[in-house]
Amino acid sequence: MKFDPVKVVHVYYKPMDDKIFVGRLALNNRKLFFEYDASFIETGLNLSPFKLPLKPGVIVADDFTFDGLFGLFNDSLPDGWGRLLLDRALTKQKINPGSLSLLDRLSFVGSHGMGALIYEPEAEHTRNIPHESLDEIAKEITEFQEHDSDKYVEDLLYLGGSSAGARPKVLMHLDDEHWLIKFPSYLDPKDIGQVEYAYHLMAQDAGLDLPKAKLFPARKGLGFFASKRFDKTDNSRVHMHTVSGLLHADHRAPSLDYEMIMKATMHLTKEMKECEKQYRSCVFNVLSHNRDDHSKNFSFLMDSKGVWRVSPSYDLTFSSGPSGEHCSMVMGVGKDPGIEQLLELAKISNIKKSDALTIIDGVRSSVSKWSSFAKEGGVGVSTSKLIDSAITKIIQENFF
Repeated sequence: MKFDPVKVVHVYYKPMDDKIFVGRLALNNRKLFFEYDASFIETGLNLSPFKLPLKPGVIVADDFTFDGLFGLFNDSLPDGWGRLLLDRALTKQKINPGSLSLLDRLSFVGSHGMGALIYEPEAEHTRNIPHESLDEIAKEITEFQEHDSDKYVEDLLYLGGSSAGARPKVLMHLDDEHWLIKFPSYLDPKDIGQVEYAYHLMAQDAGLDLPKAKLFPARKGLGFFASKRFDKTDNSRVHMHTVSGLLHADHRAPSLDYEMIMKATMHLTKEMKECEKQYRSCVFNVLSHNRDDHSKNFSFLMDSKGVWRVSPSYDLTFSSGPSGEHCSMVMGVGKDPGIEQLLELAKISNIKKSDALTIIDGVRSSVSKWSSFAKEGGVGVSTSKLIDSAITKIIQENFF
């Protein structure tokens, strides 16, 4: 690993083989400045319409939600697991992680981030070690977490250092497809991957738009949950923008209401079918007791013509949330929102009451079958009963 501090980062948009110069991001006197290149303005591609709209001239970062970084670029930075790996790798090289600027961190992302943005100059990375199986990677993660060993930290950084979220994960090309593969942390229950897979099956039955998912088998243990990347194929990359980055909504603290998510969806996509897709996800999160519905768990995708759509749903699993509340409120209610709040949300989203009730009834039918999905996914009996009890309580108290 080689580290040279940078003062200017060049941002590129690379949906296909050819990269398009977007503009320059500069640091001066601890403030960040960005300027779109004139040729990129001519494309009409508005990468971040709300907080970094397409316009000429130097734009000063005056919002400190992300320590002064524009949300468009903050989406490229890893947090949780990825940031931990980078900081440990730097420490191993006797580099103080606190000495890195936000531009330095973007240079470490380089061309390895999620979505279609890349950053230059790109910091030099150590190539990863060939692995015989996912079990070998799981062993490295265990060594890192449980034994505080930095023996494999550069390898793990290469495999998954650009991904977001707290759980250990890697980005890999397997079976001719690009996957994001999750591994249990030392704090997680052993069947957490099976729970997420069962939730995937349940969400699929409920009609949500989802990426392909599977459980990769393990020699030891219960297997590894994986979802196919929807931001990347062998031939192209898709621009991806989270609600967090789009609205400058901090995902680390409950700061959002589904009302804002729906309004952003209506403004960005201008398609009722996309609004209904987003609404269905909200209903599913409420009924399935997924309260980890923070602003980074909702994203939009922009195609090469500048058309936006809601991304497939992801990170769906059982979660109790902060103090038992949803990270994103439903019409001002964070703890146990019910059918009243969901119908109010539909109304402000211009979704007909009859359509909203149809969506709610369909999702309720699917989550009521949790036990069958849990069995198919291989969830442990005690875990399955715990989730079944929580879902039943929500339905009986708030949806009858």
